[in-house]
Amino acid sequence: MEILKSKKGVMDQLGALGVGIAVLLITLVVVFLIMANIGANTAVAADANATAAVNTLTAAAATIPGWVPLIVIVVIGALIIGLVSVFRGR
Repeated sequence: MEILKSKKGVMDQLGALGVGIAVLLITLVVVFLIMANIGANTAVAADANATAAVNTLTAAAATIPGWVPLIVIVVIGALIIGLVSVFRGR
């Protein structure tokens, strides 16, 4: 909780949150592109189970971007609650 002792500490955490979200989104985009290329690759004769696994994984991973806004809201809410508790204690 030493980081939350000042407004500057909370603002620094918001910057780190932005970098973390950007890294998460870039990673998701790269993973989705790789999975799409694997699923669309017809040059390699894959096992039927492998093809079904890729299709299942692609469908399951398609729900991940829907959770990102919720996670961002929860983290920002936690930072705001921490900021309010720091100023209430003064």
